[in-house]
Amino acid sequence: MKTELQIPSDLKFLNIVEHWLLGCLEIGVGESIDWARQSNRLRLVLAEAFSNVVRHAHQEQPQILILLKMELQNTDVSIEVWDRGTGYDLEGYMAPTPEAMQEGGYGWLIINRLMDRVEYSLKIDDEGRNCLRLEANLAEKAAQAAKSA
Repeated sequence: MKTELQIPSDLKFLNIVEHWLLGCLEIGVGESIDWARQSNRLRLVLAEAFSNVVRHAHQEQPQILILLKMELQNTDVSIEVWDRGTGYDLEGYMAPTPEAMQEGGYGWLIINRLMDRVEYSLKIDDEGRNCLRLEANLAEKAAQAAKSA
């Protein structure tokens, strides 16, 4: 299954984005995964990615659309978040440490910890958009979580 959504760059649309993603996934995989665990994980990752685009890439300009794409094959999910910002230089990123007590930088850490694969590409299409690609195997994470519980 493949689907996509274009939505204004405004945090008031976050709930719609979450329902779109989780609704599509629930139709695609049904009851074959642990929805309680997976929906919380995906909701957090999507909230971080979407809010970063709204606040940083598009700088609170709701007229700039965010393109979201989702592809599901069995229990493998791929989510793409496309933006039109200047991009973020990941080479300069330093993961936050508890002793530093810094205010920002946790979103990238959270996203990388919760997803199996994270890829960020700058200016990769004809329109000069950036793409954050997030991949996970939903069944694997559910099985790993059950083993550690």
